[in-house]
Amino acid sequence: MIGIIGGTGLYTLAKGENVEKKTVETPYGISSPISIFKLYDKKIAFMPRHAEDHNYPPHKINYRANIYALKKIGVKQIIAVNTVGSMQENVKPGELLIPNDFIDFTKNRPTTFYDDKTVHIDMTDPYCPNIREVLINNGEVDVIDKGIYVCTEGPRFETPAEIRMFKKLGGTVVGMTGVPEVILARELEMCYASICVVSNYAASISKKKLTIDEVFEVLENKKQKLIKIIKKTIKKLKYDPNCKCQKALEGAKI
Repeated sequence: MIGIIGGTGLYTLAKGENVEKKTVETPYGISSPISIFKLYDKKIAFMPRHAEDHNYPPHKINYRANIYALKKIGVKQIIAVNTVGSMQENVKPGELLIPNDFIDFTKNRPTTFYDDKTVHIDMTDPYCPNIREVLINNGEVDVIDKGIYVCTEGPRFETPAEIRMFKKLGGTVVGMTGVPEVILARELEMCYASICVVSNYAASISKKKLTIDEVFEVLENKKQKLIKIIKKTIKKLKYDPNCKCQKALEGAKI
């Protein structure tokens, strides 16, 4: 089963008569709603991370319940969609970027399933190389093939000083939802990769006031491209039981 984690703009992926809807109880609480359906003879589980009415802001999403729920129902590979601001002038609003690394500046979120034992998970390649390759070579939509995702706590936008710091650290884009999803997926030995939708320039890069309206406007404009790349990736993606994401706990436990 392939999991899709996204926002309101992707609901059309899970429309139709043969869609099963459910929430899953987990040790960490109840998950966001999941829509299960078939596409290209593959079972797909679509989850809106903010819930259906965008009820949960980034810092209040129950990331552990969401990832655990997808694992529990049989998901082995996850394609996530994350909205980001660009910190580089050559990475323009409206473009799609496939990150290859991240920097975590979140503050208060649980970032592990292993609070009662010592597990040092390897994050040398935090995003699944196999899914990234298919996303990059999708054959339908042009994407930026790498970049460093900086994740902040939110829900406020970042300050100009923070953006300057992130740039000096090598950051390409900044968002609020990519961490701890990517870590939790690896801890449960699931393949995970992200499509970052660049919705705006970050503070100090942008010459205007940042608003949520422009974020949703870009998402609406890019919805069809997003759906196209996701469908193409689902069609081409193969499950590799020998992918190192699927064996992440080997050598990680003490």
